Amino acid sequence: MSGTSLDGVDAALVEFQPDKPPRLLSSQYLPFEDGLRNRLLALHHPQPDEIHLAALAGNELADWYARAVRTLIADEFAGLPVRAIGCHGQTLRHRPDSGYTLQIGNAARLAELSGMTVVADFRSRDIAAGGQGAPLVPAFHARVLAHAEQHRVIANLGGIANITDLPPDGLIRGWDTGPSNMLMDAWIQRHHNDRYDRNGGWAATGKVHADLLNLLMAHPYLALPPPKSAGREQFNLDWLDGQIARLPGPVDAADVQATLLEFTAASLAHAIQTECGSAQAVYLCGGGAHNTTLRTRLAAWLPGRELATTSALGIDPDWVEAMAFAWLARQTMHLQPGNLPAVTGAAGPRILGAVYYA
Repeated sequence: MSGTSLDGVDAALVEFQPDKPPRLLSSQYLPFEDGLRNRLLALHHPQPDEIHLAALAGNELADWYARAVRTLIADEFAGLPVRAIGCHGQTLRHRPDSGYTLQIGNAARLAELSGMTVVADFRSRDIAAGGQGAPLVPAFHARVLAHAEQHRVIANLGGIANITDLPPDGLIRGWDTGPSNMLMDAWIQRHHNDRYDRNGGWAATGKVHADLLNLLMAHPYLALPPPKSAGREQFNLDWLDGQIARLPGPVDAADVQATLLEFTAASLAHAIQTECGSAQAVYLCGGGAHNTTLRTRLAAWLPGRELATTSALGIDPDWVEAMAFAWLARQTMHLQPGNLPAVTGAAGPRILGAVYYA
């Protein structure tokens, strides 16, 4: 998995057995080099010769993914019969409103480099069936994290925040609630050249700017009913700069960071309160689960609900999403659907992904 945060590759080696929870055998995080990250960020904007540049970046990503796989399957696991690699690829455009999505990564090249079958392009079939193509992880959450008695919400805090609503009885739903780390990461990189705000430390030095928060919370995406999905198309620095420019005076950079963190907490909590009202517990995963300042603000916005990470449910929060794409690849190889129509809005269950056989 390499997601909207553009920080690197999460690789998980997962064992699936009938009637048993998935078992994480090995994990590997491979951070992107600055050059690759900057090239991928630039491809989110129109530029000359972008088709050629995107193809070159896809090749580079395939090399990066293959390196992650080689490191993941070290000597201890070299003899295991790996059935397939599930590779999400790197999203450059996500436009379900226009009937397409684009993730690069050259899965054919990855199959050649790894000598393994690769399942990729998971979103396109769902979009072809009228769905959003995302989020796709709620199907995995429902399979492994649902409870027969407790109403749970799983909140994935990556670049974008998404939730899965898991009532004991009733429809399982999931959608993107808005930005999580993406804007905070971009803002701290602009001002301090850091990739992320560790534990929300910089945000904690600032004060929430109420007028700016109101402008952010007025983004039309937040008022849309699910199913829905979001990305850099909706939430980016240009949009943020435009909102700051509407204020009557300057805002301290640390106060903007504090407000962005509050925006993440408030938009996520609002979605849970309005759409998952009876939820008893919220379990966090993704990089934002480690942001102690964000967790404190989420707890303040969600009083009376248990708030913990998915470690409490037996799955390390850092590896939930990578494990989900291993599971999605398994679904494809077993010719089983990987989407939840109630989540994505697709016309029905669909077998997801394109398969590049070893």
